[in-house]
Amino acid sequence: MSAALNRRQLFEITGLIGSAAVGLAAQPSEAGVELGRFSRRAGVGGKMTGAQAAAAALQCLGTRAVFGIPGAQNNEFWDALKARSMPYLLVAHEFSASVMADAAARVTGEVGVFSVVPGPGITNCLTGMGEALYDGMPIVALVTDIDRSPHAPIGQVHGLANAALLRPVSKAVYEVRHQAEIPAAIFEAFRIAVLGTPGPAAVVVPYPLFTAVWDYDVPAPPPYPAPWDEAAYGRVVGHLGDRRQRVGIYAGMGCAAAGAQLAAVAELLQAPVATSVTGKGVIPDAHPLAVGWGYGRQGTRAAEAAFRSVDLVLAVGVRYSEVSTAYYAIPRADTLIHVDINPAVLGKNVPAHVTLCADAGMFLNRLQAEGDRIRRAPCEKLWRQLACARAADRQEAATPRIHAAVDPMLLYSRLRANLGPETLFFIDVTASTHWASEAVEVQAPRRYFAPANNQSMGWAIPAAIAGQHVAPERQVVCVTGDGCFLMAAMELSTAARRGLPVKFFVIDDGTYHYMQMLQEPVYRRTTATEIARVDYAAFASAVGVGYNEIAANADLDAGIARAFADPRPVLTRVVASYEGREIRWLEAVRGQYLKQMPGSQKLRLAARIGVRAVSPADDSD
Repeated sequence: MSAALNRRQLFEITGLIGSAAVGLAAQPSEAGVELGRFSRRAGVGGKMTGAQAAAAALQCLGTRAVFGIPGAQNNEFWDALKARSMPYLLVAHEFSASVMADAAARVTGEVGVFSVVPGPGITNCLTGMGEALYDGMPIVALVTDIDRSPHAPIGQVHGLANAALLRPVSKAVYEVRHQAEIPAAIFEAFRIAVLGTPGPAAVVVPYPLFTAVWDYDVPAPPPYPAPWDEAAYGRVVGHLGDRRQRVGIYAGMGCAAAGAQLAAVAELLQAPVATSVTGKGVIPDAHPLAVGWGYGRQGTRAAEAAFRSVDLVLAVGVRYSEVSTAYYAIPRADTLIHVDINPAVLGKNVPAHVTLCADAGMFLNRLQAEGDRIRRAPCEKLWRQLACARAADRQEAATPRIHAAVDPMLLYSRLRANLGPETLFFIDVTASTHWASEAVEVQAPRRYFAPANNQSMGWAIPAAIAGQHVAPERQVVCVTGDGCFLMAAMELSTAARRGLPVKFFVIDDGTYHYMQMLQEPVYRRTTATEIARVDYAAFASAVGVGYNEIAANADLDAGIARAFADPRPVLTRVVASYEGREIRWLEAVRGQYLKQMPGSQKLRLAARIGVRAVSPADDSD
């Protein structure tokens, strides 16, 4: 490509570079708005190649690691990372690159970054980007493209419509047309990734621009200011000031940076606090007002019981998504106040009486100062009730209900007893995922991680590896299913290669048991749910990780101790069964699904079940 700029390109580049700073300067600072670290960074300056400018921009933004795989179109960029001593991690599959960026964002609270080549590199990473989009995690994809100049040859390798492929899973896609645009495009991608509900942003750079030279002078802009509606806030305080209203708080990942404020507000309101799955830890599970996850039939029994006595639900930094509500099977309160930074989620799925578009931290800070208006007297009776309910939940999880093999709920209970306060716990999409949400307890945000809303099988293995990479001083535990293992197992080679001592536990029952639980009641048989048998010991040896096995409940404590005592990454096979214990989330989903099913469909379902019950066929597989 020509390094010369025409008049139109010069104006467009100036606009891209200047829009962030000008847009913020036009708006006065508001009380409580944190301008952020970016305003204190020097930016990118000097004569360098586009690849060097991209690496400089990432370094300017404090990027902890770039995940990905180098290829013909982005080798120049990877060499620039090394030249600047920028940390990076080679992955085994591009799916893992986007998942690892997502996990790094969840662990650190910062923007995660990955880099892949066009074509198959992009298509492979889309699932992980979709998870980050649906779970609200800020990541930036720095991806190369083919030569898109007017005289470029046709039939270039990896020549798919790469930017178009990225748009459905991105908040924004920045297509770079000149090397001068690279740093500003990266800066803007970082700002968009954290704006409102966080999510992915992508920067697409045609590979010839990585070798083209430019003399850069690009400052790093501050983030966008957070929204605030004083009138709506006044209505919220008016409702909370009515001391006749018994309040319950439903908190999500949006509260991750405001845990202390959340606990203080809960104490002011004497409100039990339930969390979403991604919000686990925003209030310590040991806090007297914490009742676990969910507040309907799908969540902990303690949460369900506590919210039966609630008149007003204050939902903060949380969406009422399908998974977190078990197909929208959520109890309706007399009054619902919904506070979230994304106006598109306010009052959706569950109608709200008052909505406030605001950052959760800003809202809780303001509310904490309203003590004289909203404070309730301490209620020792409530605290005793909640303590008894939580103790009953813990006792249920710790009581074996499955004896033919390892009881997965018991596994989670025993893991909970062995986890340190700083341990990072990653869970995959398995039949027992929601048992983990009930039984595993954490005492701070960014300790418990699950692919909650896009339900990406195989997510936890690369996510846990990334968590260990960006937090090498922390203990990292990963629980996956045997079906999920088949989708991401080769990434264990990355843990072995880099000596990342993740403790992997695979729940092995030889089937996609989740699907069996959905299929058998409706069809009276299962289809395509029995999976390949794996020699896990041989696999662990082949990829270079330690091996361990737990085959009975009686060996759980010793088996967990064996895994934790090994300084290497360790794969532990847990021989498990699901027969004998209820999955509350699944029962809630079934009940809600049948409740909403049209009458004619119910008749067809009943007829099919009746016929197959009378004439059963032994054809499950």
